[in-house]
Amino acid sequence: MASHFTDAPAEQEMVDLEKHDCVERVQWVLNTPKPPGLGHELMETAFSWKKKIPFLNKKSGWKGELLSMLQGMFPILSWCQNYKAYKFKHDIMAGLTLASLCIPQSIGYATLAKLDPQFGLYTSVVPPLIYAVMGTSREIAIGPVAVISLLLSSMLQKLQDPVANPIAYQKLVLTVTFFAGIFQAAFGLFRSGFIVDFLSHAAIVGFMAGAAIVIGLQQLKGLLGITHFTNKTDIISVMKAVWSSFHHHWNPHNFFIGCSFLIFILVTRFLGRRNRKLFWLPAIAPLLSVVLSTLIVFLTKADKHGVKIIKHIKGGLNPSSVHQLQFNDPHIGEIAKIGLIVAIIALTEAIAVGRSFAAVKGYHLDGNKEMVAMGFMNIIGSMTSCYVATGSFSRTAVNFSAGCETAVSNIVMAITVFISLELFTRLFYYTPVAILASIIISALPGLIDLNEAYNIWKVDKLDFLACIGAFLGVLFATVEIGLLVAVTISFAKIILISIRPGTETLGRLPGTDMFGDVNQYPMAVKTPGVLIMRLKSALLCFANANFVRERIMKWVTEQEKDSKGIAEKTIHLVILDISNLMDIDTSGIASLEELHKNLDSNGMKLAIANPRWHVINKLKVANFVDKIGGRVYLSIGEAMDSI
Repeated sequence: MASHFTDAPAEQEMVDLEKHDCVERVQWVLNTPKPPGLGHELMETAFSWKKKIPFLNKKSGWKGELLSMLQGMFPILSWCQNYKAYKFKHDIMAGLTLASLCIPQSIGYATLAKLDPQFGLYTSVVPPLIYAVMGTSREIAIGPVAVISLLLSSMLQKLQDPVANPIAYQKLVLTVTFFAGIFQAAFGLFRSGFIVDFLSHAAIVGFMAGAAIVIGLQQLKGLLGITHFTNKTDIISVMKAVWSSFHHHWNPHNFFIGCSFLIFILVTRFLGRRNRKLFWLPAIAPLLSVVLSTLIVFLTKADKHGVKIIKHIKGGLNPSSVHQLQFNDPHIGEIAKIGLIVAIIALTEAIAVGRSFAAVKGYHLDGNKEMVAMGFMNIIGSMTSCYVATGSFSRTAVNFSAGCETAVSNIVMAITVFISLELFTRLFYYTPVAILASIIISALPGLIDLNEAYNIWKVDKLDFLACIGAFLGVLFATVEIGLLVAVTISFAKIILISIRPGTETLGRLPGTDMFGDVNQYPMAVKTPGVLIMRLKSALLCFANANFVRERIMKWVTEQEKDSKGIAEKTIHLVILDISNLMDIDTSGIASLEELHKNLDSNGMKLAIANPRWHVINKLKVANFVDKIGGRVYLSIGEAMDSI
């Protein structure tokens, strides 16, 4: 009996201590320091690069900071210190293998961009050298790519006809390249890479697939030797042009040569995938096709019988093109817009390629440094007769398979292409145009990822809608419309989720102090008289505040009806878990105040659990905490214990 009386005060003391601790923890929530404002965060993000400049950062040694800054700007200074002879051996082999694929592809992609063939080779010399110094990826292969070439030709030919005025068109391409580089460098310097994310993964999958088909259809001109062909890129216009060409004279020799070597390239690719030791075979197959087809045309005089050939390719080092940049052009606004679109697409492709191979090798790829490197290589490229360069997936895969160790493989490739420009351009005179078409077509299957499209369909139907929207937009309209459809659908998805955020009713999971959604966890136990709800949104704002308030009141009303049918005791406390809520505006606060008034008029109390730093600060400033009687708690459990 004595033991019973001694235990009772001890238990009461424990309860009082727990209540004291709970009150103290509530003060933790209410007495947080003022969070940094929006201006401070923007300044931190935009000007974080200042911390890396020695004379602006006086806290550390000048020399050490200078070296650190140089290594940050030029990563080659970091990894070259540990560069070994065996790595150089691997990089030389990889670079030479890469060059054998790069040379014919570069010539083909230049023709796809409606430029002279040498511009593709120029783009495979200067940009890879700049990237090797400034880039962070060890495997990525830099140069012209099919999608960017298609983008440039499809959008710029509306401003200038590449056939009627090739010089003016060439100047527009170089100016777009300059703007693309400026935008890319700015994204990296100001850490604005999120702009690239406006094109979702699903949109890129659909866009790439649509672009691949459009590029393939465009190559029918070279493959069939058609003289008059449409400048439009949609499938209907292209198929009409192909169909009408059959009613006119066309030369089957072009088709025979192109298809023969296309089959040869595809067979070598199949063999290379079956046997990894033969990785070099599909890499040299395009160059081998160019050499053999050129010899065949030269020896048989096939050009005299209707086979179209490349003819003259201007050789020598990249000429300066600074004087060709057109900043006073009447279409400068449109040129800048095209530069922005091209910059985003090029960055998206390059960073996706770089990160995928970096993950395989187990190292981190710095996205901001990649953007800066891509930007500077395109700015300098625009001044040295290069058009927009980026990372190529097919050539990067070859580079990786060839055993590259560092970006030196890009340097070896660039030197090899430069030697070809100096010594071997005359040998390409008799190269048939159909071969370039077959080389481009052979690279297109890698752009169509049916498995990924199927996975997108299984995981998220709205994402698949963006994917198929981009695909059909590119295929049946234009490249710009395809991108616009994809971005519009992606934004519509974001807006839909934002304006109609979900709410979930929570219950305590048996044997734990955790609370979960009663629909997800049917075993979760509800507490009589208490309704616990969680807001599934990161932002409570003008767009969704009223919807959330009405949703909560609807749940409260339904729970009231259910509880009246089962027991006399109704809901007297509504606990709102806002752990997911990262920010709130004045409309959101007004909706919470109205919710509090509605609940209070029905004899219910409102409590807030687990508010974030910025949210609780705004609620205190708006005096909302006082209006609900200070019922703000660190967790749902403590809100329950306070009953």
